[in-house]
This record gives sequence, structure tokens and C-alpha cells, in this order.
Amino acid sequence: MDKETQLKLQAYLDGELPESEARQVANRLAQDQEHVALLAELRNTRQALVGLEIGMTLPESREFFWSKIQQEISRGETATSTSASATGWTFWRKFLFPAGALAGLVLAGLIALFGGSEFSTAETAVADPGAFTYHDFSARTTLVWFSYPAENDIADESPTATVP
Repeated sequence: MDKETQLKLQAYLDGELPESEARQVANRLAQDQEHVALLAELRNTRQALVGLEIGMTLPESREFFWSKIQQEISRGETATSTSASATGWTFWRKFLFPAGALAGLVLAGLIALFGGSEFSTAETAVADPGAFTYHDFSARTTLVWFSYPAENDIADESPTATVP
């Protein structure tokens, strides 16, 4: 059974259908047991909910209560209008962030492929595996890194000294 038929049965139960449609629904009820079962279920549900409808009294006047609701609605409309202006930035953000990430990856790849040797080099001394040399030609800097403690006999015999 489709939704439209279900809604018509609900309207028939509530007495909201015009006479011609009410007659059509009544004829359908005489022919189809599924419609009768749904109508019975709707009646039972309605009967169960009758005692739950309790009248509510508001602590303020009706006009004041509805004015608060109207203020909330207008506040929501203001929020949607400000978010509508942000959609232009949202469009560009969706485009620019991935494009920027892709450009960064391409740049890193180009530097690694073509320009890596220009910026810096790193060497390890074969004779002393505890030393690492780093040359940065753009900053004109050379850094030599020694692992501590050294694992050779000379380092154990000589006193340590720092270079100022």
C-alpha cells in the first residue's frame, strides 16, 4: 500500500475527506482486508493517545510566547543569510586547498628531482661511521655531527674538549 493511500485512510478516520473521496475509501474498505487492518490499527493508536493529550498552560501571555518564537525564527533567517554570503568563500576554499596541496607536492618533487644537490649535501665518512657531515651551500654552512660516545679507542683515551 502506498503512502498516499495510507494518508487517505488517516484523513478518512479523522473525517477530513470530502464526501466523494470518503465514499471511494469506504468502497475500498469493503473490498480490501489490508485497508481494514490499517484502519483498525489507526483507530487503536488514536484511542491509545486520547488520554495523553493534556492541555498546557504557558507562564506568559500567548502574544509574548509567540513573539519569542518569531524572534528565534528571524534569528535563524539572519544566520542563513550570513552563511549564504560565505558560500563564495566555501567554493574557493574547496578549489584552492586541493590545488595548493597539489602545487606543494609538485614543488617538493621538482626540488627533490632537480634542485636537491644545489641546496645541501650530506656525507658520511667511511673511515669513521660515527661522523656525519652536512653541507648547505645556500647558507654557506657545514655541519659535522659526531655520535656520542664514540666507539673507538682514541675517543676513550683522549680528554673531551669543546670548541668555542
